[in-house]
Amino acid sequence: MALAFKTSLEEHSMPQFTADEMIAFLVDAEWDDRNNRRISRRIRNARFRYKVNLEQIDFTVERNLDRNVMNRLGECSFIDKHENVLISGSTGIGKSCIASALGNQACMLGYKVYYASTAKLFSLLKIAKADGSYIKEIARIEKQDLLILDDFGMQPFDNHSRSALIEIIEDRHGKHSTIITSQLPVKQWHEVIGEQTIADAVLDRIVHNAHRIELSGESLRKRQHSNLDLN
Repeated sequence: MALAFKTSLEEHSMPQFTADEMIAFLVDAEWDDRNNRRISRRIRNARFRYKVNLEQIDFTVERNLDRNVMNRLGECSFIDKHENVLISGSTGIGKSCIASALGNQACMLGYKVYYASTAKLFSLLKIAKADGSYIKEIARIEKQDLLILDDFGMQPFDNHSRSALIEIIEDRHGKHSTIITSQLPVKQWHEVIGEQTIADAVLDRIVHNAHRIELSGESLRKRQHSNLDLN
């Protein structure tokens, strides 16, 4: 409020306001500043892989990505409904960018988001199990309105990872939303998870109420490198 007041003095806009209007202006300025700081803090805490928003998603490249679907997901009503989003496709097709853009939009709308590479997350949880911070980490993940698990299935799950995965999914089921990206089609996730009982339980909880985005086409990274070579 003090900064807004000082700025108004420097710009000589004070005479344009009545006393009531000046108070309203200062309150609005304070609210906007606090809200912007909250958004910045959420984005910083989410630790997205890519700093990208929905407006930067490229729909000109043919990869089976529907603009209308993305716009609906961008409203983030799926988070209010505790629904999931599953994004699959070959490497370089833009899965992580799409997930990061949806996460960024969620932060803008006031949701708490946590992004993680799946393999790194479960490695950290294994370390947390050893140093006694596991319960704290699991509780932190559970509190997030939206969890993004990127590159799911890049490595087969061992017993510890399977145990942590079912615990996370069970804690979030019906309470919060999860976005999962994977190079593998969903039908192959059962094999990657491994143990049949746990795989059945995990997939039952994440697939039945999920929005599916199945990308196809040429790698965007390969296309970008080709364009650089041509230039």
